[in-house]
Amino acid sequence: MTVVFADIQAAQARIAGQVDRTPARHSRRLSQLTEAEVWVKYDNLHFTGSFKERGALNRLLSLTPDERRRGVVAASAGNHAQALAYHGGRLGIPVTIVMPEGTPFTKVDGTRGHGATVVIEGLDFTGSTAEAHRLRDERGYVFISAFDDEGIVTGQGVCAIEFLEDAPDLDALIVPIGGGGLIAGCAIAAKAMKPDIRVFGVEAAMYPSFSARRRGEAPKCGGATIAEGIAIKAVGDIPFALADPLVEDVIVCAEEDFEKAVALFATLEKTVAEGAGAGGLAALLAQPDRFKGLKVGLVLCGGNIDARMLAVVLNREMVRERRLIVYRILGDDRPGMLSAMAAVIGGLGGNIIDVVHNRLALDVPAKGAEFDIMVETRDSAHADEIGQALKDKGYALRMG
Repeated sequence: MTVVFADIQAAQARIAGQVDRTPARHSRRLSQLTEAEVWVKYDNLHFTGSFKERGALNRLLSLTPDERRRGVVAASAGNHAQALAYHGGRLGIPVTIVMPEGTPFTKVDGTRGHGATVVIEGLDFTGSTAEAHRLRDERGYVFISAFDDEGIVTGQGVCAIEFLEDAPDLDALIVPIGGGGLIAGCAIAAKAMKPDIRVFGVEAAMYPSFSARRRGEAPKCGGATIAEGIAIKAVGDIPFALADPLVEDVIVCAEEDFEKAVALFATLEKTVAEGAGAGGLAALLAQPDRFKGLKVGLVLCGGNIDARMLAVVLNREMVRERRLIVYRILGDDRPGMLSAMAAVIGGLGGNIIDVVHNRLALDVPAKGAEFDIMVETRDSAHADEIGQALKDKGYALRMG
């Protein structure tokens, strides 16, 4: 079991012209924010929206004529699925994908749209993998792991070749870790091209399987994470063995880090990142001092996020920044009360988004009402200014 740089170079030649070469760009905005010199590899711009295309195509091209005829099966939360479905369709190879319950609709629809048969089975990736293995045994399909496969790892390493060809001066590379295929391939290629480059991984706090395995511990994984693309309970044996000696450290990020990173990619870089795809930036935000002054490469590895979830994340970030705030006011239930409060808020430039009256709460006087007024503000200072003005007018704020 081994993958060497020459294998990755061969994969680059093999898939050339069939997979987009995604851009790598210096980000002035993210550099100013983090005090690092930030470069971003925009793998969200692949046709199927993620980095998975390189590995999937490389693996499919290695199938024998008999294996192509029988078809392939895989378990995937969506990105590996879409990549296999798209390139399998192009090559005339039947593809069946098993997805866990709760997989985002955009990934399910995208996979079906490329012509694959989709089976929804299993509460998580582990359950879906068991079903994929059952279908392999029952119907003779070739099982293609999303990460625990040398052909997949080899194809994913092409990402780092492209990145360092476009940004050869990088000091550090930060790569999200789910099953480990991307970081294993990238670490091999990056270290071969630039031996002194520092490679860091990123995991979600709910699924720290790589870092736990490094410590010799059983990973404690579970929970609903926005980074579902890296919500893997057990890192693959093949990628772990390849990556472990090459990865300097793994940064474990909280949900808030991923949400903030998704929001910053949207607002500063004007690009869409899914939770896992924003992992590199999440790590940079979580430990900025570690990378200050360094030339840092972030692999934005996917952009397949539900529009609804993206809207939720952006609104939650506005709440954190107090640009969206609820003023809860206890007042008299009489005509003109709401318009008077609105005049204070509007007079200071606050934009009222929503108003909810509560007349039934038992801690509110029978002749009173509780008003929850959601207001869009410029920033935290503006939110405080409006809150103080309401207090100065004699309104009793319960929350601000």
